[in-house]
Amino acid sequence: MTADTAGTMEIQGALARLRRATGLPVVFGGLVDPGRRQMRITELSGNATVALRSLAVTSGSGLGGKAVALARPCAVTDYSVSRQISHEYDAAVAEEGLRSVLAVPVVVRRRVRGVLYGALRTAQPLGDRTLSAAVTVARDVEQALVVREEAGGLLAAARAEPAAPAGSAAWEQVREAHAALRALAPRITDPALRAELLAACGLLAPGGAAPGVSLAPRELDVLACVAAGATNAATAQRLGLRPETVKSYLRSAMRRLGAHTRGEAVAAARRAGLPA
Repeated sequence: MTADTAGTMEIQGALARLRRATGLPVVFGGLVDPGRRQMRITELSGNATVALRSLAVTSGSGLGGKAVALARPCAVTDYSVSRQISHEYDAAVAEEGLRSVLAVPVVVRRRVRGVLYGALRTAQPLGDRTLSAAVTVARDVEQALVVREEAGGLLAAARAEPAAPAGSAAWEQVREAHAALRALAPRITDPALRAELLAACGLLAPGGAAPGVSLAPRELDVLACVAAGATNAATAQRLGLRPETVKSYLRSAMRRLGAHTRGEAVAAARRAGLPA
């Protein structure tokens, strides 16, 4: 799956969530063209015409262009007469019959990657609650894009690079990445994206684990946090678990590994070829 395809899929899913979260009848959006100062509207929902489809919006122009240029949400109560924006796209907006419009940028690593719009066909203030809900949806897209990119990079690296020796500095970085990604996975609501992330985690684990030694996914998550020096309380917060649950997983992992202390469990897991 290409980055553009993944981004488009995220925008599509975001528009459905945006309609549910805000109640706005018309939502649309698109990605910023790589290497160019413009975004293109490719996804629409609730539209009555095709006036906005494939519209190229230049950074700084119109409402969406302003959101791209400033990298922050923007809104107008009556698009056609607003003095807060320029009016290069009035004809398309008027043909669709839109009045109150908001535009929220999707910002990844300080770069605007796309814009989500929501609109009413009447001129009325959209309100802080509506704007806040739209921003929340945009933040979800940002997180999903970051995770997709990280997972894609890890998958590519795992396929291309020979395995690092278990005691090397490079392998320590692999362990840290594995722990961070496994901790992130439960917070991903998209099943396909979560599966991609866990697949990347699987490739980070070296082959050749000792026969008969295996840990449940959550036991491995807890042990990875412990290996990074986290306390039970910190591990619980990172993984979204209760401290008592962390203790239970840790005890189970120690029992499976034949260890009596946390340190012994980490050492035994590493001897078994597990990414702890």
